[in-house]
Amino acid sequence: MFDDERLLWTVRTEAGDVLECTYLVIATGGLSIPQRPQLPGLESFQGRWYHSAQWPKEGVDFTGQRVALIGTGSSGVQMVPVIAEQAARLTVFQRTANFSVPAHNVPFTETALAAAKARYPDRRAMGREAITGQFLNANTKTAAEMTEEEQRAELEYRWRGAGGGFRMLRTFADQMSNLDTNRMVADYARNRIRGVVKDPVKAELLCPKDDLPFGGKRLCVDSHYYETFNREHVDIVDAAAHPIIEATARGVRTDEREHEVDAIVFATGFDAMSGALKAIDIRGARGARLSDKWAHGPTSYLGLGIAGFPNMFVVAGPGSPSVLSNMVHSIETHVDWIARLLQQARAVGVRRIEATQEAEDGWVRRCAEEADKTLYPRANSWYMGANIAGKPRVFMAFVAGVPLYRRIIEDVAARNYQGFEMA
Repeated sequence: MFDDERLLWTVRTEAGDVLECTYLVIATGGLSIPQRPQLPGLESFQGRWYHSAQWPKEGVDFTGQRVALIGTGSSGVQMVPVIAEQAARLTVFQRTANFSVPAHNVPFTETALAAAKARYPDRRAMGREAITGQFLNANTKTAAEMTEEEQRAELEYRWRGAGGGFRMLRTFADQMSNLDTNRMVADYARNRIRGVVKDPVKAELLCPKDDLPFGGKRLCVDSHYYETFNREHVDIVDAAAHPIIEATARGVRTDEREHEVDAIVFATGFDAMSGALKAIDIRGARGARLSDKWAHGPTSYLGLGIAGFPNMFVVAGPGSPSVLSNMVHSIETHVDWIARLLQQARAVGVRRIEATQEAEDGWVRRCAEEADKTLYPRANSWYMGANIAGKPRVFMAFVAGVPLYRRIIEDVAARNYQGFEMA
């Protein structure tokens, strides 16, 4: 809670500790509050259940067990091949198919590792000027500027290329702004899935529908995910056509049948971006609660400050590139920027720093305008809060890229931290 008279934050921990500080820096992470399993009857299930984000430190041995895995986001696609190696039977419950690209992971040789380390300064410099904060060798041409043969070659290069399939996100310059270009990439990915998965029914279930732009949800990266569905003991259930109704003593029941299992694994993700901050009872000026301010979606100025919450700053929060970027780069950028601000404030005797409501409103509009230039809002994704029932549908990240964002916040600093009131 912020004390308006003393200009201090009081922080109370769950253990009962009480701390006071001039500045409060929130670095809780964009993906740190797991979405709790919302499955009626789970308490009656006689087997064991697990959440991908709260995995036992000692690990889990599924040898000989019948396992249900619920969720096919990033965690799910990484877990499926590993669990399938042990389980007697694995049943994957998928509500919405997502795109996944091959990771192409290979052991580093000493020579390759030394070569990579020798180029660290160059690699970091290239990353700073890349839209995601990491160098993906982006194609600067739109699809229309290339012949069909060049388009096909570009798609093949990126799908097969060493360094991981994330490079598929930068196959064409207009990939996330032109629906026709995006559909070309999506169709290519779907054809690759159909070429791997032998059962045509499974293959179609695993192919994302046309309403999901390629990259509109966080792109998954896998090792042998699709190949795993060719194994006789691995099955997939269309949880959109046959919704999960409840857990029973013996397993999982859909509206079609009961699936008897020995263990349930939830790969249901996180209350992304805003969940960790709203989980804390943060009270700013005059006792205003952050959870109330964010009732209709998270707002901020530059993703760094929040109007009504003086002397509080957020690292890689809503309104910044954060989850759409290399998180290490984004965290470093924010920490350096906040540190310089606090050093300057101390030097000139400033004790109270707060984003203005006008600046916050302007930044929220800017973020929405940038998102609307892209295909991201078309996807029913956790970027939009769509994985949490009742959560406002707001695109929560700054989508126009790391280099532009960094220039914006550096310009704000150069203008004596324009948009912040200092006293």
